[in-house]
Amino acid sequence: MSRRAAVLGHPISHSKSPALHMAAYAKLGVDIEYTAKDIEVGGLRTFMESLRGDPTWCGLSVTMPLKSAMVQEVDEVRGVAAALGVINTVVFEPDGDSVRRVGYNTDVGGIVEAVRYAGVAATPHAAVLGGGGTSAAAIAAVHDLGARHVDVFVRDSGRAREAQAAAAAVGISLALRPIIEAAGAVVASDLVISTLPPRAADGLAEELATLTGQGMGTGAGVLLDVAYDPWPSRLAEAWQGHGGVVVPGLEMLMYQAAEQIRRFSGCDVDASVIDVMCDSVGLPRRGF
Repeated sequence: MSRRAAVLGHPISHSKSPALHMAAYAKLGVDIEYTAKDIEVGGLRTFMESLRGDPTWCGLSVTMPLKSAMVQEVDEVRGVAAALGVINTVVFEPDGDSVRRVGYNTDVGGIVEAVRYAGVAATPHAAVLGGGGTSAAAIAAVHDLGARHVDVFVRDSGRAREAQAAAAAVGISLALRPIIEAAGAVVASDLVISTLPPRAADGLAEELATLTGQGMGTGAGVLLDVAYDPWPSRLAEAWQGHGGVVVPGLEMLMYQAAEQIRRFSGCDVDASVIDVMCDSVGLPRRGF
């Protein structure tokens, strides 16, 4: 029986997840159809109810703005997702005569793997841009990398509850700061993770360019810009142009997708599968 999986979010037309997943399933020789579905928060419950009784579904990838809302639509939340209250993966597990929907978060591991290959410093001085669901995973990731403190820069402190909850859950101290202060602060950071939507960091990129022109370079810090369309982002260009190391969001997406693929298919994801995943989205292999 052919199985089904999908990525859910809004907007979703730009998503590279279908390319990554379909390349992997073809290489693995498993019959899983993977599609993209444009779902907003208000329509999530109806969509999830529509899947009940359909035994063909094996998994869902969950992107913005659904990562927190999905917690209410699963039967169980496991691993770091339970601490964060943020899900990016749903696995449909057989449970006797029924199916159990289990939520996970593979974003944390995806971020950790991506920046480790970039040579991020041990116990990094870290900063996160943005305070939504992906920032929660970023905060957990910098904690896993050994950071004891993280500065989180947001446009609206009232919308940073997920970031604050994540810091409390993993036990890392957090300073919430306005985004207008970010440029002067991130130039001294070992690791910067931008979870801002595409183009939302363009103004910050211009500020960084101005600071560099005044003799304040970014040094050799690592920037992971989760937004990958368009690429390179202005932020990535500003950072790389003045000595910083840039990790593309596609690299993080690839790593978190690899774990989803393992859970959806039940197959090992080895180097040969990673190869075809990278090729599917034009991602150069860098020591994978």
